[in-house]
Amino acid sequence: MSIPDDILALARTAAQAASDKLAGEVIGLDVSELVVITDVFLVCSGSSERQVSAIVDGIEEQLLKEHRRKPLRREGQMDARWVLLDYGDIVIHVQHAEDRAFYALERLWREAPVLDLQIDEGGPAAPAGSDSSSAA
Repeated sequence: MSIPDDILALARTAAQAASDKLAGEVIGLDVSELVVITDVFLVCSGSSERQVSAIVDGIEEQLLKEHRRKPLRREGQMDARWVLLDYGDIVIHVQHAEDRAFYALERLWREAPVLDLQIDEGGPAAPAGSDSSSAA
């Protein structure tokens, strides 16, 4: 994999933020060998315009909080059908599920290796000191 660790960390933070907002099919594609404008495409979907907006807001909040990064460019926010967040090294596509099926970015970029985003599907972590696995 040719993605630098800091960019991979950015992609993983964005992916986890999307997953925390119940985004569907969160995937990261290493496009560094295929395009010159960015290294990673992160693609995810929401089932409604409201969810797409919530996913976008969650991603922006986490990337600002954890990496002090704001998008260089944002497109599609008004319609909330396909919102593009451009962070330079990573471009995030948050699509309405219908639009994602129609445009099929994963198929368009099928030559790009899929990244291991290490998403915790269990949701936000439990507070420190709590142990839900211990028996009473």
